[in-house]
Amino acid sequence: MIKVGIIGSTGYTGAELVRILMNHKEVKIKWYGSRSYVDKKYADIYRNMFEIVEGVCMEEDMEELAARVEVIFTATPQGFCASLMKEDILNKVKVIDLSADFRIKDVNIYEKWYGISHASPQFIEEAVYGLCEINREDVKGARLVANPGCYTTCSILSAYPLIKEGLIDTDSLIIDAKSGTSGAGRGAKTDTLFCEVNENIKAYAVATHRHTPEIEEQLGYAAKCDLRVSFTPHLIPMNRGILVSAYATLTEEMSHKQVKAVYDAYYKGEKFVRVLDKGIYPETKWVTGSNYVDIGFQIDERTNRIVIMGALDNVVKGAAGQAVQNMNLMFGFPEDEGLRMIPLFP
Repeated sequence: MIKVGIIGSTGYTGAELVRILMNHKEVKIKWYGSRSYVDKKYADIYRNMFEIVEGVCMEEDMEELAARVEVIFTATPQGFCASLMKEDILNKVKVIDLSADFRIKDVNIYEKWYGISHASPQFIEEAVYGLCEINREDVKGARLVANPGCYTTCSILSAYPLIKEGLIDTDSLIIDAKSGTSGAGRGAKTDTLFCEVNENIKAYAVATHRHTPEIEEQLGYAAKCDLRVSFTPHLIPMNRGILVSAYATLTEEMSHKQVKAVYDAYYKGEKFVRVLDKGIYPETKWVTGSNYVDIGFQIDERTNRIVIMGALDNVVKGAAGQAVQNMNLMFGFPEDEGLRMIPLFP
């Protein structure tokens, strides 16, 4: 049994971490960190936790927390984790950061896209990008894991096998993605008010979304070259879920069977990636509340292009579930411990 601390436990991602970890056989949550609700009962903030969580929210003191637990999850805004990271902390505890602070290896790119100075760039090189299906062995030995973004996880896993095998022209890759409103966080914002979102769909951060360089960097490793993608996110009126539709030109003529064999070779042994059968396309409803990613595709023979589709729950596999999956690898637990949730339906 290991002791766990969560900084940012009262945001949507933090709350999902609590929900998942309460069903984990190998952990005990010892610290519910929250800047806004210090000394308030956690179950008074999230009433679904009434008579389930007895803890009280505590300050976001990473140094004190590092002396009390074996692993810290930081579900915090960009810049927070980096501002507190020290060698002394990493010598005491493992850290899984759910922000973007350590995801991007080029500090100049991070500072350009996020508009802030990086407070601890000395740890960027060490940090392991925690996409388990690709970096599993590196995650196992990590002290600091950079948990991937939600759009990024869905985009990378959907396109990775074909890019790795050189089967699509990377210059032609266009990613169209749609997300539920929980991806914007729990803070009050005009753009995510009910009257703004309901009966509406809109593109946002067009050509400027902060997950773009993360997608490019990780897919660039697969392609073994720098690449640029056109990435456009959209906000849709639902709570959870991401649907990615990616479009690219094939580098050679391929049948559905041949492409399916490539995906199966990469993901057949993966617990949380489901490659769908021909003619079946991913839907957010089929992954809601779970750590699964569903992937499907359709070849457009007329244009020699392929349409790649992926769906996941943005606060589970896109955030908290993936963080727990990383923790399981880091501590030698079964990779699916605490994550065996069947998708919710309806």
